[in-house]
Amino acid sequence: MGLHEAMLFEKLPESCVQCHLCARHCKIDEGNSGFCLVRKNKNGTLFSLNYAKACSACVDPIMKKPLYHFQPGASVMSIATVGCNFRCKFCDNWMISQEKKVVGHNFPPEEVVKATKSNSCQGVSYTYTEPTIFFEYAYDTAKIARGVGFFNTFVTNGYMTPEAVKTIAPYLDAATVDFKGAADPQFYATFSSVPSVTPIFESLTEMKRKGIHIEVTNLIVPRIGDSMDKIRELAVWIRDNLGVDTPFHLLKFHPDYEMAGIPATSLSVMEKAYVLARRKVGLNYVYLGNTPGHRFEHTYCPNCNELLIKRFSFEIVKWNLAKDMRCPACSHSIPIKGELHPAATAYPYALF
Repeated sequence: MGLHEAMLFEKLPESCVQCHLCARHCKIDEGNSGFCLVRKNKNGTLFSLNYAKACSACVDPIMKKPLYHFQPGASVMSIATVGCNFRCKFCDNWMISQEKKVVGHNFPPEEVVKATKSNSCQGVSYTYTEPTIFFEYAYDTAKIARGVGFFNTFVTNGYMTPEAVKTIAPYLDAATVDFKGAADPQFYATFSSVPSVTPIFESLTEMKRKGIHIEVTNLIVPRIGDSMDKIRELAVWIRDNLGVDTPFHLLKFHPDYEMAGIPATSLSVMEKAYVLARRKVGLNYVYLGNTPGHRFEHTYCPNCNELLIKRFSFEIVKWNLAKDMRCPACSHSIPIKGELHPAATAYPYALF
């Protein structure tokens, strides 16, 4: 696959370009690449170096993203390329997100969609690294996938521009937006090399405006990113700007990459954060992630507390919702998009 011209960039004087995909708005001189290392200025035009160069392709359960209120039980064809616009010191996919060489399998959009069908998936997920940095590849794939009846989801750090959101919105059905350290600006600056968290909230606001289904995660990092005050602030923002029914996933940190010396998040801290977001802030659907078998993996009716969906890790083990997505005990409507896919893959397997 040759060079592929980028989307959403501006030509500046003296063969310089400015990228407008992510909130860094990199100004890139002739012959140089942006912060993500996969977008290069060649003769005054910006090109995507990683177009159709998939470093990973895997059939995943949709709950792995995590998406709990969208197409429950579905399988998705998950794809990624190398590169990222963050430099998280705790990244669990650092081998591909921080790879400096543009490597990968030739896996063009048409082939992704064929693989989605042949592997009995219901949609495509752009994930593992950051879909913003392989935006052209994601956009072309999503357009074809939508045309043949598949849905599309992003798993993203949210650091894309509102312009990028508007561009992908006609083909993007759902997004998981991953926060780290409860959106604490100092945490982002120190551990992810991100100068401001404001663009993430702007991106979320635009997704909401465009009708994209949103679920939010927050990685709770012990000692340096587990402030209950910050978690409360984030939960309040979600409640007031995205809605009380927005699923909020609190994720357990596990030591990795350059932060292997930080311990895993204790269960007591996880549960404290859950109680704060669910019972004190008032979000209706709060979940604990990376805690298989915990009762807070499940969906309960916010009106009568009936157990509605019982989960174990990536698998639905009990479904207790009426066909119209209502609680069988009190008839409260539960905001879940799509239908149950009972025959979907419960555990992931890789194509490459």
